[in-house]
Amino acid sequence: MGKAGKPTPDAHRFRDKTPEEYKRPDLNPYLKKHREYGLPVLRADQAAANIGAWNSHFKRDAPLHVEIGSGNGFFLAGRATQSPEFNWLGLEIRFKRVVLTARKLENAEVQEHARIARYDAKQLSDLFAPGEIQCVYVNHPDPWPKERQAKNRLLSEAFFADLANLVAPEGEFRLKTDHHINVEATLENAAPDQWEQIGRSDDVNEIGAPWPLDIVTNYQRKFLERGEPVYALWLRRTPARSLDKDTPSLAKK
Repeated sequence: MGKAGKPTPDAHRFRDKTPEEYKRPDLNPYLKKHREYGLPVLRADQAAANIGAWNSHFKRDAPLHVEIGSGNGFFLAGRATQSPEFNWLGLEIRFKRVVLTARKLENAEVQEHARIARYDAKQLSDLFAPGEIQCVYVNHPDPWPKERQAKNRLLSEAFFADLANLVAPEGEFRLKTDHHINVEATLENAAPDQWEQIGRSDDVNEIGAPWPLDIVTNYQRKFLERGEPVYALWLRRTPARSLDKDTPSLAKK
């Protein structure tokens, strides 16, 4: 990603390669399907063209809610059904999952106010203007627990610095995860002068999510059946404020 809140330099910007740029384009049938699908799918170039203009894209003024890593689309379609007053955008990197999510959005009949785009979650500033997002959802991100895998982790200090510029004041970040290491990373890397914790659950399967509306995905249900916890963390974007140098991270509060 570029510097916090700034678009990635063109030479490093994420883009969809055309099928002709792959040696074996027919190996993955979803490569072409994703490009030819049409709405609610957005190719990378189409998504980036909406920076600062998502209300225009949806043809209405409404808070923008973004899910990072939509998987098969169960959560995105469910929440878009629960809250049609919001504009919804899912981001996913895998071709097949983009197509599967699009089908779920259509089956739920929410495609008028919900989209799925193929894009790199580490380059969010290519897609959104400062303060354009109202809420970000991340469900079950890969923890990449080994130190040599650290560069692959999503919930990094750079990620939260980027989000702090793109999420509106009083906007939200909602995390659900089956790995406690992701909770720890969030609390450690979300700067306390930009984010505050407003809710937490040590097992949403047992005591529920800390926010009012939620979707229990098939993936989450696996942990319920095994009696294993799914953690949730709820942060709010605060107006930037000066802190004493000894102010602890969210993890130490």
